[in-house]
Amino acid sequence: MKNLFQILTLVFFCLFLGDKAYSQAKKPTIMIVPNDNWCIKNNYLTKFDEAGTLRTVPDYEAALQDNSELVLVINKLNELMADRGFPLKNLESVFKTIKSEMAEDALLTSKDGAGIAESPFERLKKTAKADIIMQISWTVNQVGPKRSITFNLQGLDAYTDKQVAGASGTGQQSFSAELVILLEEAVIAYLDNFNSQLQKHFEDMFENGREIVIRIKRFDSWQSDLETEYGGEELSALIEKWLAKNTVKGRFSTTEASENNMYFEQVRIPLFDNNGASLDARGFTKGLQSFLKSEPYKIPNKLMTKGLGSATIVLGGK
Repeated sequence: MKNLFQILTLVFFCLFLGDKAYSQAKKPTIMIVPNDNWCIKNNYLTKFDEAGTLRTVPDYEAALQDNSELVLVINKLNELMADRGFPLKNLESVFKTIKSEMAEDALLTSKDGAGIAESPFERLKKTAKADIIMQISWTVNQVGPKRSITFNLQGLDAYTDKQVAGASGTGQQSFSAELVILLEEAVIAYLDNFNSQLQKHFEDMFENGREIVIRIKRFDSWQSDLETEYGGEELSALIEKWLAKNTVKGRFSTTEASENNMYFEQVRIPLFDNNGASLDARGFTKGLQSFLKSEPYKIPNKLMTKGLGSATIVLGGK
């Protein structure tokens, strides 16, 4: 009887600790933005030059300044997500930080006079450092005096742009004229399942690492290449060994390998560095950059990043 009591006590203790640990588990950080379709329909667009090609992208800042409905919708979703323990990045606050950075970047050029090339959305993601981009669009339906909302929610991994969660539906008709009430009534039945999908994706990242891509290139002026041997091993093989040692569970895929280029996909990196700060492609790849610069390789190289999840090292120069 005594042994049975001890076993039951141990089981209860383990269950308690398990629940407590789960409640204290890290949650993904999220930033809410209107989706592209909503921005196009409402004509909130801006153009920028990307390597000589003119691209059109959503203008979130203009939408926030001009559309009071968007501000109400984002604030309501912020409230609903916060009630469920999901930390959020405020879109308006992020733009204030971006304006400050842009003032600094306007004065920054490379040694050959080239400026920093970055899309507005990439800059937004880099500044916010969110794990998930939560995109929202909605349509108000009117039938006589009654109204309802049809909504679409998408949760995108901010590093890969892959959809990791989704929810859509139409709320019940209501005599209420307030948009936020209609939105809450429509979304509330779907939100817990949506958040469960987000948390499942985040827990997979916590266990198996965040996914990024890494490219290795070379300047044509560099006399060596990726097939050059160091201590009897080709440089390409040494880079793969470094990745196998430093990625989570040694997980990455070599998609391309030649004397001039290497391309690695599904590179799984830790979510946090040794100081507990969120780790992105740049932070992780700086380790590889230092490795290549050190003895016995002494390879000068240039590190460039695109958004949070893509890094390129160019060998043979700055």
